[in-house]
Amino acid sequence: MSIKPKYAVITGFLGQTADRFRTYNVPATLEEKFKMMNSLENVDGVELVYPYEVNDAEKLKPMLKKYDLNMAAVNVNIKKDDDFLHGSISHPDKTVREKAVRFIKEAKDFAVAVGADKVQCCPLGDGYEYSFQSDYAASWKRMVACLEEAGDYKPEIPLFIEYKPNEIRGNCFIENAAKTLCLLSDVGNESIGVTLDYGHSMYSGETPAEALCLVAESRFPYYIHINDNDGRWDWDYMAGTSNFQSYVEFVYYLKRFGYSDYLTSDTSPTRVDIKECFEANARWTQKIWDLLDRMDLQELTKLINQTDFVKNWKFLEKELFFRG
Repeated sequence: MSIKPKYAVITGFLGQTADRFRTYNVPATLEEKFKMMNSLENVDGVELVYPYEVNDAEKLKPMLKKYDLNMAAVNVNIKKDDDFLHGSISHPDKTVREKAVRFIKEAKDFAVAVGADKVQCCPLGDGYEYSFQSDYAASWKRMVACLEEAGDYKPEIPLFIEYKPNEIRGNCFIENAAKTLCLLSDVGNESIGVTLDYGHSMYSGETPAEALCLVAESRFPYYIHINDNDGRWDWDYMAGTSNFQSYVEFVYYLKRFGYSDYLTSDTSPTRVDIKECFEANARWTQKIWDLLDRMDLQELTKLINQTDFVKNWKFLEKELFFRG
């Protein structure tokens, strides 16, 4: 029997969001967001931001039960605090780094309290804009040391590191899959993994399916965010809308590696209906998953291990694009 994926949403996108120029949608309380989540077809997971969106486990647990929702992940924010303006786990000041590690440890405590099985973190404040602004070697060593300490704390709650090429820094230190794996290799703790965000991978110039293979064939766990963009910016479009064929390939490899955790929508519904946006992510992804179930994947795998691509294209023509 084929593994069926699970779908989740980063709840921050269910209310008001903003970019540099304007705001989108209306503010919503956490309960209002949960009520909307409860109405979404095929979506039952939430990724919540600690400590700014949620920090009280005793208030959160009955709300999760009331709206029949599960925790996909606790997303710990180590960029928003004023102390993290110039970085968190790479910051030259030890007290700032200690604060970032404390945030991660507290997020693990919170995860245990609310029944989440992972903490995920995107250290977007760690990076640089200018030449001679940062000591790259020292910054790397600081990040390794911080993640060693954070990973050793409650290793039964794995920590996932999400990479991105830039934003909020001009250049983020943890910018692609290979560099993330190099960092985790230096840390050496297999309870720390990679959050692979499809759009971040696309935007960083990777082929997302190839990045997935690098991560899945490593010794480290991984967790998936779904969305799309045009490769020029992290627009957080609906999944599969800009790079359909690439997204199908990405889902093929998820199936091939037996991924069974949440596929979490990191998607920004700026000009589309919020509910429709997240239902579309789950619906399209599930339809691709089911379509791949009906295809001869052994034959497809055989084809991508030979050199005549026209044969591959004929297979896709028949099985993917023009069925029937």
